[in-house]
Amino acid sequence: TKLSTETFNAGPAAIEALNAGAIDAAYVGPNPAINSFVKSKGESISIIAGAAAGGAQLVVRPGITSAADLKGKTLASPQLGGTQDVALRAWLSSQGYKTNVDGSGDVAINPTENAQTLKLFQDGKLDGAWLPEPWASRLVLQAGAKVLVDEKDLWDGSLSGNDGEFPTTVLIVNKKFAAAHPDTVKALLRGHVESVDWLNTAAAGEKASVINAALQDAAGAALPADVLERSLKNVVFTVDPLAGTYPKLLKDGVEAGTTKQADITGLFDLRALNEVTGKSISAAGLGQD
Repeated sequence: TKLSTETFNAGPAAIEALNAGAIDAAYVGPNPAINSFVKSKGESISIIAGAAAGGAQLVVRPGITSAADLKGKTLASPQLGGTQDVALRAWLSSQGYKTNVDGSGDVAINPTENAQTLKLFQDGKLDGAWLPEPWASRLVLQAGAKVLVDEKDLWDGSLSGNDGEFPTTVLIVNKKFAAAHPDTVKALLRGHVESVDWLNTAAAGEKASVINAALQDAAGAALPADVLERSLKNVVFTVDPLAGTYPKLLKDGVEAGTTKQADITGLFDLRALNEVTGKSISAAGLGQD
């Protein structure tokens, strides 16, 4: 089977393509995966592996030094219903702020493409954004933003097993495709596991060179060395999807107004992953492992 790839700004857009049959598998954040599963009553996708954990921050203008300074401000997230969008809304709610999916409320949230967020922030039209890497690092190093919240500080390890660990990217597959082409899915997983292993063992210089070559090919631009270095320090590459965190992620999505309450049992199918890795990565009771 020949592999062809396509790039999306954020998870919800990738999910739309997957649901339409334009793609068969995707790397997305956990909340778009949950949304797809819930909307389809469990028929659309399975999470078959983790890819990355950590690496999300709320970065703001230097004059904003606490949550109290955010009232009336305008913040961005990559896309409505995306993982960072939900995290931002959940955190603002914990600080006593009301937000709405139409952008109204005590703090305005404007879902915006990441590249546009950088430009708007540089132009003084945004007060901050909750972003994944490398965009959080780009705003800090290229636009003078300061970190107000590092999301790892909000996760105590009781759900993932390690303090500060939370899922950022997972590998999902269309359920019908997986049922029809199990060998292709297993081959995809073998390549995925090898890639994650390489990211965790390669020398820094080699890693930077390969990542920037891939970014140049996919997005038309490489990252400055300082941005890439800061980004990689904030991200953990792991094939474990950290399934124990998903009830909280679902709860946050429901409270944010981007997801409906539902039973997400069956969201994970980690059998092929465990066969490929020889490990026993847990679905935390939310699927097969």
